[in-house]
Amino acid sequence: MFFENYKSELIATGILLLVLLIIRFILTTLITKISRKQGINLARIHLINRYVSVTLFLIALIIIPFIYGTKASDLIVLFSSVFAVIGIGLFAIWSILSNITSGIIMFFSFPYKVGDKIQIHDKDFPLEGIIEDIRAFQLHLRLENGDLVTYPNNLMLQKAVTLIEKDAISDDDIASI
Repeated sequence: MFFENYKSELIATGILLLVLLIIRFILTTLITKISRKQGINLARIHLINRYVSVTLFLIALIIIPFIYGTKASDLIVLFSSVFAVIGIGLFAIWSILSNITSGIIMFFSFPYKVGDKIQIHDKDFPLEGIIEDIRAFQLHLRLENGDLVTYPNNLMLQKAVTLIEKDAISDDDIASI
């Protein structure tokens, strides 16, 4: 009975999901190819691909209710309530979101990569070391004395950074870290 009543909606939902899967495949393939040409770490590629998948999933969650005939005014009430709760929660963790956003920006336009020796010009805490890893929230910097410093991504975009030596460590050294 359910399948007979909602046959056209189920078909439209299937088509939407198929289109979004094709878009996801195209985007992840494109991101992977561009990233490998630029020598970006495989873990960072997977992270950005995960962001693409979650974004497409959220788009599907927004479109599917319209397929089943939900009115925009009903969805506005639902989304405003949900966004109010999420907004309060996100305000409490804005620093984490700032670092994630910075991580995405750094993925596409960061001029330094793993293995480069850099200097961060911070008047309170100047650093010089080799980039070991660039993650979603922070950058791992190995100092000359052997200490490992995790530096927040949002500060990397706010501070002046100087490239001292390109590819200061080899790919074998990176793999062993």
